[in-house]
Amino acid sequence: MITIIPEAPENVAAFNATGEVTKEDFEKLVIPRVKEKVDQFGELNYLLYLDTDLDKFTIGAWLEDAVLGLKNLTKWNRTAIVTDKEGVQNFTDIFSVLMPGEFKSFPKENLYNALYWCKNGNEVEA
Repeated sequence: MITIIPEAPENVAAFNATGEVTKEDFEKLVIPRVKEKVDQFGELNYLLYLDTDLDKFTIGAWLEDAVLGLKNLTKWNRTAIVTDKEGVQNFTDIFSVLMPGEFKSFPKENLYNALYWCKNGNEVEA
């Protein structure tokens, strides 16, 4: 299941993934929200907080919609993947080769910093 992170900055499409994530989650929530942000801001700043394992993403959800469906957008700017899973952090590196824009992974404890980076392009000063 995917839900919108309500406290995200206005120029960031931010989502929380829990449990099983399906193609319908992308079709009904992610893609319309992404389109709305691109239409409004002319670029896409995207954050995905992974509170589930990648094996909980159905093939239809992950490959068809995340990679093939959203890849057609030329407006990717910054994308943050928030997770404590090292394998997913490595996947983010691979994904960054396929997609335009900047990609970065953040540990779950740094959600605020990830949102800030998506919005501004830099991290919070310590």
